[in-house]
Amino acid sequence: MIVTGPLSSGRQAPGQPKLPTPPTGWPIGSYNTYEEAQRAVDHLADNDFAVRDVTIVGVDLMLVERVIGRLSWGRVLGTGAASGAWFGLFVGLLLSMFSNNTEGMALAPILIGLVVGIGFGVAFAAVSYASTRGRRDFSSSSQLVAGRYDVLCQPRNAEQGRDLLAKLNMGTHG
Repeated sequence: MIVTGPLSSGRQAPGQPKLPTPPTGWPIGSYNTYEEAQRAVDHLADNDFAVRDVTIVGVDLMLVERVIGRLSWGRVLGTGAASGAWFGLFVGLLLSMFSNNTEGMALAPILIGLVVGIGFGVAFAAVSYASTRGRRDFSSSSQLVAGRYDVLCQPRNAEQGRDLLAKLNMGTHG
């Protein structure tokens, strides 16, 4: 079973195009949010509709960058230390699993990995932040969103799909 999200590029489902291809089919519904389009397709699936014929298409794509906060040297170095600590802890744990140390020295690889990881994390974060020279003093997250989401269906089942979605929109199920 293949489970995917709105922008996933996971394994290819059998029968699906391998290269980027424009979608085909007739529109059977149009929604303002991905959640609404997903609910519509879920409704089709719940009613034993042939959902393999259905495609959700995001139209009027936008890249939305949401600013999370201002960057400062303290924040950059703290984040670098934290990410370096996690990586160093991971490496230290791996080294301690394969070492022949006595009981008293079992923590040494973990502590060394942690300290070295923090040092490298701080150093790489400092170099990276300094190289921007203040041109990007904020952190953000990006998301690809659409102005609307159309649900398309292959012509052989489009009328049935449109009828099922009309019932969903009217609040009747069946």
